[in-house]
Amino acid sequence: MDSEDLSELVGEFRNDVISDLIEKHMPPKAYAEQWDMDGLDEKIRSTLGLELPLHDWAAEEGVSNEEIEERVIAAADARAAERMEQIGADQTRGLEKQFLLQMIDMQWREHLVHLDHLRGVIGLRGYGQRDPLNEYKTEAFNLFETLLYELRHNVTRWLMTVEFRFEQPAPMEMPEFEEIHLNPGTGENEMANPLAQNPEGQLTGDDRARLPVDLLPGGWERTPRNSNCPCGSGRKFKHCHGSLI
Repeated sequence: MDSEDLSELVGEFRNDVISDLIEKHMPPKAYAEQWDMDGLDEKIRSTLGLELPLHDWAAEEGVSNEEIEERVIAAADARAAERMEQIGADQTRGLEKQFLLQMIDMQWREHLVHLDHLRGVIGLRGYGQRDPLNEYKTEAFNLFETLLYELRHNVTRWLMTVEFRFEQPAPMEMPEFEEIHLNPGTGENEMANPLAQNPEGQLTGDDRARLPVDLLPGGWERTPRNSNCPCGSGRKFKHCHGSLI
């Protein structure tokens, strides 16, 4: 599993799965009338994600199960190539390796649990005058064959039927940039809000020239300059909000 490209192994799994399905639903020694095309069609859809004219193929005169198997393999290879083109070769290889390793790990753990259970069962068979060691070897081999069968089918079904969705990243929002003009003499930003720089309201003449009159609440501009400012600060209007005009 050190190789980054497991496409060949995945393809072998897929072909083995198709052979298993054909053998089960179209036994080699069965007549065409005995073929279970409905069952095969359902399995082809659920395992390979393919909709094929299986009934039409089976109705062809003289067609064999080997020919139908070859057609299914060709259709499955075409679908796998199409999915790789959609997802991308590198992305596909990464997904194949990641899922295959996960399935091997999960099913091997289950296999070890089954073997532990088998040891207890085989011990009981020793009372039936049967060789426990031979019984264990036979049953363990059958369990391993089942593990490989399920691994091939699970990997094939997942890689052939799961729909992959790759969302585009959200566009980055550009921050709002403050307009800056540095005074070469003071190094201060002349475009900054003069109210923020002078929280006490003591604005310079240059500041007042840059501020619009409508910063004052309605009617405040008629306040006598030596009167207290309407804002309630306790300062004279001319030294508070009146400095804005």
